[in-house]
Amino acid sequence: MSNQQEQTFLHGLYVVATPIGNLGDLSPRAANVLKSAALVAAEDTRLSGALVRRCGGTGQLLSLTEHNVLKRIPAVLAAAQQSVVALVSDAGTPAISDPGGRLVEAAHAAGVTVYAIPGPSALAAALSVAGFDSADVHFLGFLPRAKGERITRLCKAAASAATLVILESPGRLGATLVELTEALGDPETVVCRELTKVHEEVVRGRASELARRFETTRGEVTLVVRVNAAATDADEAPLRAYMDEMRRAGARRPAAAAEAARKFGVHRDRAYALWDGPAEDTP
Repeated sequence: MSNQQEQTFLHGLYVVATPIGNLGDLSPRAANVLKSAALVAAEDTRLSGALVRRCGGTGQLLSLTEHNVLKRIPAVLAAAQQSVVALVSDAGTPAISDPGGRLVEAAHAAGVTVYAIPGPSALAAALSVAGFDSADVHFLGFLPRAKGERITRLCKAAASAATLVILESPGRLGATLVELTEALGDPETVVCRELTKVHEEVVRGRASELARRFETTRGEVTLVVRVNAAATDADEAPLRAYMDEMRRAGARRPAAAAEAARKFGVHRDRAYALWDGPAEDTP
């Protein structure tokens, strides 16, 4: 890298996007920040350390995970008040579905200047190749592990957005596609697997079809889902009214959902998600 390309950076916290697979996607400006940083906060210091060294950086590497982020925020902010500090995730743009968001929030509260070094993002990349409406998007990140909670989040998000984006592990991809079929009326879905990597795959189809194809798979996955608004709206108003009536009458949530499924011809979990009272039971 020539001296003409190198920059001098002011002290502060730099949120640096790093490649999600292809190292060629690292911008020159991002490389310069990593080279200049006195401290690099990263989820996995082994992965990020290799990237920092590739950029010629010699700064301290500090692990920042879901388990230690609150404990380490003060030290990171103290360094950012005196020098260049870089925040990176395992891949892509930090603070999107990772613990970096808490550090950024704390930096603003402490008066530390925060700079964006934009670049690769699985969220943006998946939306760009899906071909769905990107003006009304709900990003769900990773769904909860419990099926009832997963269905609830899907249904609530689908009620207010045209497109859903979900991060998923390869081991749970098939099950999630089946749940999309059951809860959202078999929506058109795009599976984005291993984006920017050698085995990149972007496949579009109905969730039920993709569930069979991706029953077993490998690699990192981002799902983009087109909400079937017409089908959802047609069922939801009377279904929600019925569930509200059952709740006020003192019915139990699982029993009401089961009866609603029979009465309206929808999946039980979808009715369960429309219960507006306290979730005292699990399906």
